[in-house]
Amino acid sequence: MATMGDRGQQHRFDAYGGGGRYGGGLKGDPHQRTGPSPSKVLAVVTMLPVGGTLLALAGIILVGTLIGLAVATPVFIICSPVIVPAALLVAFAVTAFLTSGLAGATGLTALSWFAMYLRQAVRAIAPNASQAVPETMEQAKRRMQDAAGYAGQKTKEVGQEIQRKAQETK
Repeated sequence: MATMGDRGQQHRFDAYGGGGRYGGGLKGDPHQRTGPSPSKVLAVVTMLPVGGTLLALAGIILVGTLIGLAVATPVFIICSPVIVPAALLVAFAVTAFLTSGLAGATGLTALSWFAMYLRQAVRAIAPNASQAVPETMEQAKRRMQDAAGYAGQKTKEVGQEIQRKAQETK
């Protein structure tokens, strides 16, 4: 069984890399350790005042906020019949603005989806792109002229039909 003195020796032996019961420990000779590197010391020396200054500023800001709240609370209570409706009006206006923006974004998304759907449908009907979309501007002009001529012919026929019915009723 180990005595107190043995335990201390074992711990000291383990701490300096001697192996001991569990092995491991710190590596190297204890007399050759030099401590933290100069870059770590410089970092601590530099960051300690910066951290302290920022902590002090945070405390000052907290105290200033509490004082401002203590001073402004009576003003808010006295003016609450005006402030509460104004705050509600501003909140509703912001909500309406954001809702309109979201509705516009939703509409653009829906239009984008619909355009993609139509492109896929056209590709399914006419896999060759030249069949689905006019190749040249001349071909598009020709189609528009044909459509305009057809619409003009149809309008003329409808006008003649109306004249014929008007003469029949006389």
